[in-house]
Amino acid sequence: MTFTPALPVAWTEIPVADLDAGIAFYQTVTGALYEKELMGPNETATCRSDPPHSGGGVHLYPGTPARGGVGPTVHLAIADALEAALARVAPAGGTVISPPIEIPAGRFAYITDPDGNSIGLFEAKRA
Repeated sequence: MTFTPALPVAWTEIPVADLDAGIAFYQTVTGALYEKELMGPNETATCRSDPPHSGGGVHLYPGTPARGGVGPTVHLAIADALEAALARVAPAGGTVISPPIEIPAGRFAYITDPDGNSIGLFEAKRA
């Protein structure tokens, strides 16, 4: 059977040691709103999307992160310029790993969050 999904990622879960601290970090760095909600038996924080639950969502959950950025890398869209988001990373407790990298769709840079998760911050090319 061949399956071609409209969006290949159903959702992404990022493990954080402290849910409130994770919410603070990701809201500060990306500019996106994360709201706590009960997801099955666990309290999570969901990044709001428009339209809601449109696929490709991001959830923070209390868990054990892969240390040292060795797990998968999640790339997150940011609200403003990449340099502005990168400037917020260290004060929020994360580490900038790379300078901006140009790709046809825009630019991104690698960071790690305070728990060591490997994260890419993505700025889409503006028309």
